[in-house]
Amino acid sequence: MRDIDSAEEWLETWAAGVDANAARAVELSRRVAALTGEARSRNGSISVVVGSAGQLERLDIEDRPGQLTGAQLSREIMGLIGRAQAQLCARVASQVEQTVGADTETGRAVIHSFAERFPEPPAGDDHAR
Repeated sequence: MRDIDSAEEWLETWAAGVDANAARAVELSRRVAALTGEARSRNGSISVVVGSAGQLERLDIEDRPGQLTGAQLSREIMGLIGRAQAQLCARVASQVEQTVGADTETGRAVIHSFAERFPEPPAGDDHAR
């Protein structure tokens, strides 16, 4: 009878752990879905916001005649998007740590997924502040 009681207790503990892990994963998903990344050009004339999937959600360009050529503007915007995505990645890692933990299988998978999709921009890429 004692073995059955021990087995039932173990099963209840295991099930509670699974439920807690699932709840933390749902909370992480909810938090990540609300995250954004932002970057602004050094002179403040261009800003971008990316959504939780790294997609461009907002692009603001101030009117400053003759400031940049089309090619320069394109490079600036692409650099800002990369920086905003890197910021998003860092914010995701923070939420992982706060919910499921960065040392868990789920945490490592989420962090790895974002790091693979949005690598840190190359050194010397100082388009944004």
